[in-house]
Amino acid sequence: MLELRDLTGGWGPTTIVEDISMCVKAGETVAVIGRNGVGKSTLLEVIVNRARYTSGAITLNGKDLTELSTYRRARMGVGYVPQEREVFASLTVAEHLAISQRPGPWTSETVLAQFPSLARRLESRGNQLSGGEQQMLAIARALLGNPSVLLLDEPSEGLAPVIVEALVSMIKSLAANASMAILLVEQRIDVALDLSDRYVIMDRGRIVQEGATDELRKNLDQLPEMMGLEEA
Repeated sequence: MLELRDLTGGWGPTTIVEDISMCVKAGETVAVIGRNGVGKSTLLEVIVNRARYTSGAITLNGKDLTELSTYRRARMGVGYVPQEREVFASLTVAEHLAISQRPGPWTSETVLAQFPSLARRLESRGNQLSGGEQQMLAIARALLGNPSVLLLDEPSEGLAPVIVEALVSMIKSLAANASMAILLVEQRIDVALDLSDRYVIMDRGRIVQEGATDELRKNLDQLPEMMGLEEA
């Protein structure tokens, strides 16, 4: 569904991600893991055209997105939940949902069924929500675009354990939807492994290891070395 071929980019004159090639199939969740600063978030931002693109190709459902603007990529089926959530402080939950809706199976009713706590906060503004509620709203907003691929950047960051548990359960239910692919950047290894079918490990802007999550679980003692935290 989503395919990256030799993707290179970064910020200003600095190259952050280099020669990234990977794919995420419909109904599959792929976790991107690695140390802080290795380019995980920048990878997502190159995909959505918020960071500078240098070379390579991005295709979704066989269609080339490489030269498209950010909003056109969204219309083609790229959903994005940024690390900082970026909800509008002055808009209510209901207004966020109204401006995000595009044709498709995800509607205000279906996302509120997925996030019942948001249904009780429809008249609350973005700056009146807790961190967990803001994260749920950011995901709901992305779903209302009815994406083919959902990019999630550090969804568990800064959230209480009970909220993380609820969020993991919700993302699992999304992953059960075989029509959508999920690309997940997650610093918490336990969350990343719990949610993903496959993983890629990034170091210094490149993919250095990839495989099935089930296999990685059997070799967790080798993970620090894979991530460049220990010398071989």
